[in-house]
Amino acid sequence: MIPRYALPEMAELWSDQARYETWTKVEVLATEAQVRLGRVPEHVLPDVRAARVPPAARVAEIERERDHEVLSFLAAWCEDMPDESARWVHWGMTSYDLVDTALGHTMARSADLLIGAAKRLRRVLADRAVEHWRTVCIGRTHGVHAEPVTFGHKLARFAFAVDRSVERLTAARAVVAVGTISGSVGTYALIDPAVERQVCERLGLGVEPAPSQVVGRDRHAQLVSAVAMLGSCVEQIALELRLLQRTEVGEVQERRTIAYQGSSAMPHKRNPTTSERLCGLARLLRGHAYAVLEDVALWHERDLAHSSVERVALPDSLMVGHYQVTKAAELVETLEIYPDQMRSNIDHTNGLVYSSAVLAGLLEDGMEREKAYRVVQAAADRAARSDVDFATALGEHGIDAGELRPERFLARQDVILTRLETLRELED
Repeated sequence: MIPRYALPEMAELWSDQARYETWTKVEVLATEAQVRLGRVPEHVLPDVRAARVPPAARVAEIERERDHEVLSFLAAWCEDMPDESARWVHWGMTSYDLVDTALGHTMARSADLLIGAAKRLRRVLADRAVEHWRTVCIGRTHGVHAEPVTFGHKLARFAFAVDRSVERLTAARAVVAVGTISGSVGTYALIDPAVERQVCERLGLGVEPAPSQVVGRDRHAQLVSAVAMLGSCVEQIALELRLLQRTEVGEVQERRTIAYQGSSAMPHKRNPTTSERLCGLARLLRGHAYAVLEDVALWHERDLAHSSVERVALPDSLMVGHYQVTKAAELVETLEIYPDQMRSNIDHTNGLVYSSAVLAGLLEDGMEREKAYRVVQAAADRAARSDVDFATALGEHGIDAGELRPERFLARQDVILTRLETLRELED
């Protein structure tokens, strides 16, 4: 992923050097387990522990000759060891015993970062929802004014969506946090299963219960799909905020510094660029999810078709997801909200948004449904096409609508607030 859309703490986990640090850790743990089992001489262990993590540049240099990253890593790492010790390194293992176990560790750590960021977004949404629970605005369906809601209610919907994403990510984190050290086709032919168990325990990983040469790629697909789902939830937030920032709506605005410049030609422009960026990144995440789903079906005990996809899609998904959700929290936390404009927009249609309440009142008074609907509809059409307000148009049909205020729609919405307060009690 390009640095523009990657935050340092996540990008570092996926750097080449970090990968070789994790590979080194797995190899040291495997050697320690082999020594405990009596499979590798004890005098080897100090040399293995003392060997430095090979620089990424050195691994790349050797790989240009060998065309095999794991063998190049092992060669570079073993340069710091006596030959007598180096020959015991990677004993009984195949390449993906190292790669997949290390990858499970990295994905688990990455998922932890992402879950933490998602929980922060959940908290920010819930806090601002409570802050604006009484801020009345118009609800829209099909892009058209429907009935009054509150801005807090809008944000509450998003908070619960992010909470569901946290649940999906947490479940996926458990699924990807596995390793395998089981040999060339997963039969433990040349290595004791105790090595696998001890290494995975030390890394905080579970064990693939029926390995081939690799762990099942459905695990990776579940995580990347959960990241894409979170991305789509963030997109829903960003899309709503984009729409509310339109000139003719003007209910919210992204906070900008005095240095901000929205257009090279039009100095007045304040564009919703952060929201737009978040929507665009969601498209990337869905594309990566599709690619990783394609990796689930491999030939026989494995082929290598998944490797090139994973080198791009796994780090990019987690970096983009982490960046997107972090920036979404910042956006919502600093969002400028304009209650007066929201109230003004409710009144824009001269009372038409109260038609459902008027209809319900007529039905309660005993009017036949089709007649009541047509009378209210006729009054609404007259108000929409003239300077007559809705209440006056209703009066022409002999209907006294009483006081038309948005609060009459909101008497029961505090049941949602109770649920939201429960969500706010969850720990970050």
